[in-house]
Amino acid sequence: MKFTVAQLNYHIGNFSGNKELICKAIQKAKSAGSDLIIFSELCIPGYPPLDLLDRLDFIEKCDQTVQEIAKECTGIAAIVGSPTRNKMTEGKKLFNSALLLSEGEVLYSANKALLPTYDIFDEYRYFEPQKQFSVFLFKGLRLAITICEDLWDEQPFDNEFEKSRLYTVSPMEKLARQNPDIIINIAASPFSYTKIETRENIFISKAVKYKIPVISVNQTGANTELIFDGASIIINEKGKIFNQLPFFEEAVETYSFENIKSGTIFLEEQKIDSISLIHKALVTGLRDYFVKSGLRNSIIGLSGGIDSALCLCLAAEALGHENVRALLMPSRYSSDHSVSDAVALAKTLKVQYDIINIEKPFSAFEEDLAPVFNGMKPDVTEENIQARVRAILLMAVSNKYGCIVLNTSNKSEAAVGYGTLYGDMAGGLSLIGDVYKTDVYRLAGFINRNSKIIPEHIIKKLPSAELRPDQFDTDSLPDYNILDSILYQYIELQKPASRIIKEGADKDTVLKVIRMIDFNEYKRYQAPPVLRISSKAFGAGRRMPLVARH
Repeated sequence: MKFTVAQLNYHIGNFSGNKELICKAIQKAKSAGSDLIIFSELCIPGYPPLDLLDRLDFIEKCDQTVQEIAKECTGIAAIVGSPTRNKMTEGKKLFNSALLLSEGEVLYSANKALLPTYDIFDEYRYFEPQKQFSVFLFKGLRLAITICEDLWDEQPFDNEFEKSRLYTVSPMEKLARQNPDIIINIAASPFSYTKIETRENIFISKAVKYKIPVISVNQTGANTELIFDGASIIINEKGKIFNQLPFFEEAVETYSFENIKSGTIFLEEQKIDSISLIHKALVTGLRDYFVKSGLRNSIIGLSGGIDSALCLCLAAEALGHENVRALLMPSRYSSDHSVSDAVALAKTLKVQYDIINIEKPFSAFEEDLAPVFNGMKPDVTEENIQARVRAILLMAVSNKYGCIVLNTSNKSEAAVGYGTLYGDMAGGLSLIGDVYKTDVYRLAGFINRNSKIIPEHIIKKLPSAELRPDQFDTDSLPDYNILDSILYQYIELQKPASRIIKEGADKDTVLKVIRMIDFNEYKRYQAPPVLRISSKAFGAGRRMPLVARH
C-alpha cells in the first residue's frame, strides 16, 4: 500500500484557500499511485480557530468544505482534520476529529481524547473528549488514527510541579489491544526550540513500545504568534527514523508501507541546530503574519544596537528589502558610530532609511514640562520621553506610508520591564520578544556566518539604550549570561527563587530579577503579540494576574 504525507501551510478561516491546498495535494498523491493521503489536525479550518468555533456559520463552512473535498477522493482516501458536531445532548458541542474520506463520503471519524489545557492550548473550552476507541480497517491494514496529544500521554514537562503523567487515560493503550498495523497521528504542534528532540523521542518510544510504525503529520507555517515547524516524521517498528519532512516548508511525499516495514531505508541521524531553526521560525512567523493579514510594508526603528539590527535582517529576508523601511532617530546621547553603523546596515540590506534627530521635540517637551517639574533633576522620566518621541515618529511614518511597526524588544528586556510603555515597546508585532539577549547574539552570528551583514561593531559594543550620558544596560541589569539563566529557570522551568539560589545563583541577584519580572507584568499585558519560539512565551501561553502578591 502507498500512502502520502501532506505537510501544508493552512490559513485560519480561509476555507477556499485550504481546500485548494488539500485538493492539489490529493491530485499529486493520485498521480503517484497513492492509496491514502494524510493531512494535519484541523486542516479544514486552520489551527487554532479559537472562538470562531463558537460560530454556527463557521462550523457549517467546515462541514461544507469536508463534503467538497470528499468528492475529490475518488480512487484515493484522505484523512483530514476538522471539527465535527457532538450529537449527544450532554457535553461540549464539538469534537476535534480526524475524518477518513473516500469515494465522496466520510467513512470513519476518530475524535481526539486528550484535550490539552496548558500553555497556549485551551481545547477543552471547545471540544468534548472521545471516550471510545477503535481501529479502522483500510485495504487490509488496521489503522490506529490518533490526533496530536493522543499520542503524547507520557510527555515530560519542564515544570517539576507537574505529575509524570498528565492524563488518566492512554488512547494508544486501548487501540493497541486491537492489534493495529500502523499508528497515524495528525497534529498541529507549534514550534519550540526546547521541544524538538522531546517530540521526536515520543514517536520513537511509541513505535518501539507497540512494535508498529508511526506516521505523524504536522502542519507548517504560522498563524498569528504560533509558528509550526512541520518536520512530519515516519518511524519504523524498530524505532528508526524512516524519513522526516523538512522544517518550515511545505512538502507532499509518497511512501510504500512495505518499504517502511522492511526497514530497507531510513533517514540518517541529523544534528539539530537550534539557532538555525529559530532563525527559520522567526522568518516564517513574520512572513506569514504579513501574508495572511494582507499586510505588505513594515518599518523598524533602527538604533545602531544589536536588537534592531537583527530585526531589520529578519524583516528584509521575510518580506523583501523593498517592503522594509528603517527610521534612525538619534538624540543628544547617541554616539556617532550608532548612526554610522545603522546606516551601513541599511545600505548593505538595500533598505530605505530616513534620519530624524529627536533633539527638537525632546527639547520642546523639556521646556514645556519645566514649570511643572519645577527644577527637579532629570531621571528616568526624561529617558522615557525620548523613547516615546521615537514611537510618535515611527507611528507617523507608519500611518503616512502604511508600514506596520515591528517591535524590536527582546525577551530579556520584556521579562524585567527594561523598556518604555508606549515608547520602544510600541509596535504591531514583536519580532524577537521570545528571544533571550544571549540568543540575539547567536542569531546575529548566524546571519553573519557567510559574510559581514551586521557590522562587527554592533555585535561587539556594550549594549546601551543611549538615553543618558555613558549609559549601559549593565547599569540596571546583571550581565546577560547571568540574567538569561535566571529568567529561563523562572519563566520556562518555573523554578521558585529558593531553588534557583540553592543551585548556585547569587541570592540578591535572583531576588532582584524576580521582583522585576513580577512587577512588570502590566507592561507585558499591553505589549504587541510575540512570535513564539519557546515553550513559555509571553502572551496567551503565560497568564499571570496583574494584581497579585506571590
